[in-house]
Amino acid sequence: MERGNIVLALAGKEKGDIFVVLKIEKDRVYIADGKRLKKNNPKAKNLKHVRLFSNEKMQERVLDDENDRVNCAIRKFLKQKRSEHV
Repeated sequence: MERGNIVLALAGKEKGDIFVVLKIEKDRVYIADGKRLKKNNPKAKNLKHVRLFSNEKMQERVLDDENDRVNCAIRKFLKQKRSEHV
């Protein structure tokens, strides 16, 4: 799993939803969906509570952007991936 990957939450309030990985630490992953969980306030999840959803990655340069456009880009990216997997 790498930064920018799309993951599926397997446990908790987010169960069944997909997110973009913003940061990875030892046994935790920080995820965002651009709506409820924004880039500046990501959710920390245990690695065993998420599963890789798609091999496609969001571009690093988009994730490094510091303005609110990054949340909009995350929402659009996830919406596109959801529609491809239905």
